[in-house]
Amino acid sequence: MERRDKTNYYLDLADVVSKRGTCLRRNFGAVIVKNDEVISTGYVGAPRGRKNCSDLGICVRQKMQIPRGERYELCRSVHAEANAIISASRDKMIGATLYLSGREVDTGAYVSNACCCSMCKRMVINAGIERVIVRDDDISYRVIEVRDWIADDESLQGTFGY
Repeated sequence: MERRDKTNYYLDLADVVSKRGTCLRRNFGAVIVKNDEVISTGYVGAPRGRKNCSDLGICVRQKMQIPRGERYELCRSVHAEANAIISASRDKMIGATLYLSGREVDTGAYVSNACCCSMCKRMVINAGIERVIVRDDDISYRVIEVRDWIADDESLQGTFGY
């Protein structure tokens, strides 16, 4: 058996973490790694003590047919990236890599063209994370340099979604 490469190993961890998600649309898992050490993990879920969409059986954004990447103020959940960042100290995140894997709840397929939303991008930037690696399928992924998000500030163009 061939040994799994490290990038896909960490993406596999993010995929397993996503299985704890409580969103009715898409579940993401995030793993922050620095110097080959897992610093933190996070998945999609309501703030501590609040009911999750999976408990309520309803997603307001889904009910209102809000497109992906828009109107997150209506979402009950904290995103996987945000939960991973909240659970780590900044000094450990500076220069780290965030691994992100997401799946569609209804099909189990990987989320196509997944990326951090604009709010999570801001948190990733401020956390000092250096790169984000996003899973596309079981072996393919994209590497995003966070400095590119700084240089290409989509908030100046009013871009919706991702």
